[in-house]
Amino acid sequence: MKTYVGIDLGSTTTKAILLDEAGDILGRGITNSRSNYETACRVAQQEAAVDARFTLFRREFGAEDGTRKEVEDFLSSLERAFRLEQFLEQLDDLEETCLTQIHGARFTHDAEGVKEALSEIFSRLRAESPAMFAPGAARKSDFFRDIAGSRYLALSEEVARDMGLPYDLLLNVYDKSIIAVENRPPKGTLSDKFKSALIRVTAEGAALSGDMLAPVERALDIDLEETWLVGTGYGRVTLPFSKEHIRSEILCHGLGAHMMYPNTRTVLDIGGQDTKGIQVDENGIVENFQMNDRCAAGCGRYLGYIADEMNMGLHELGPLAMQSEKPARINSTCTVFAGAELRDRLALGEKREDILAGLHRAIILRAISILSRSGGVKDEFTFTGGVAKNEAAVRELKKLVHENYGEVKINIDPDSIYTGSLGAAEFARRAAEGNMEGVEA
Repeated sequence: MKTYVGIDLGSTTTKAILLDEAGDILGRGITNSRSNYETACRVAQQEAAVDARFTLFRREFGAEDGTRKEVEDFLSSLERAFRLEQFLEQLDDLEETCLTQIHGARFTHDAEGVKEALSEIFSRLRAESPAMFAPGAARKSDFFRDIAGSRYLALSEEVARDMGLPYDLLLNVYDKSIIAVENRPPKGTLSDKFKSALIRVTAEGAALSGDMLAPVERALDIDLEETWLVGTGYGRVTLPFSKEHIRSEILCHGLGAHMMYPNTRTVLDIGGQDTKGIQVDENGIVENFQMNDRCAAGCGRYLGYIADEMNMGLHELGPLAMQSEKPARINSTCTVFAGAELRDRLALGEKREDILAGLHRAIILRAISILSRSGGVKDEFTFTGGVAKNEAAVRELKKLVHENYGEVKINIDPDSIYTGSLGAAEFARRAAEGNMEGVEA
């Protein structure tokens, strides 16, 4: 099967989309952007290929609408088993890498004691791993570093105390190792992991009749041929692709928004490092745009910094801001001064929710200013990027759009973070078909 790949290398996450020949989405993949951009691209693309397999499973089952409960229950079990296989494989890699740290010439501590401690830590990690991927298990992140890291730190503190070893020593071994592990893609093949996952699902008691197994085997036999690939995003100049495989993120976000909502005329994208106001025509071709300057004020990175300053998770900012009854008036979204201003306001007794509500309004005010310079807000309006998942940002956006432009239809897709990679994948499909008229790089 011919596939067309779009990769959006952002400052915080790298996204990938696989399209089929009809232009339908086969799979989506996302990973954290790394210092090794080639690896980030490969991992995101691999994740999209995994998601594509589940799309193909549903097609083989004739259950693409997701309403057949027995199929969805089976595929949910298969996905959990597959993710567990992925996790265990990377866990093995992490343990091996940790062990290499204590074989180095500069390691002067009790090497045998540290080896014994690592063995105990990873033994416990493996033992508790199935529970992390059990039905209903809650995880704050799907990234290996986040899942493994939090548990490693907790377990290493216990083991260090029991064995009389310095906790900082085990922490240092992990810090050096996780960088190496996350900067290389998983070793095994997807096919092998799926086969292992099927064995695991069967061992757990799932009855795999011929009616269930045959469609899975047929889907696994389909070759996903990479016909053309296009890269875009904040880090596109660092992508390991030739020039003809690179497209501007402005063009990709405009086309991607058009594919999600064909009547879109205005697009606002707030990513990790920049904010884009884009005007598109009825074909999704960019007519005008504006971006913020090089400063990351008012973008995802800024919100991440605020979350760190307040010792909160990024996902917690929006819900807390929604509790505000009296938003603080904040005029600046400068990342440099954010920490000092936060501490000053908290010291003066202002509530955290009021400060956060004011910060979200300041961010959206900045975005509205960028939109106005691009040509204003036209009906329909589409909001994309990671910040589009922040309910407080969405609330302020709707208020300000209504105040300045009246009744305008605002689209926010649950998968809006993939907008750039979707547009890139469509450019790849058009390039393969020789249909690039009116599109510039």
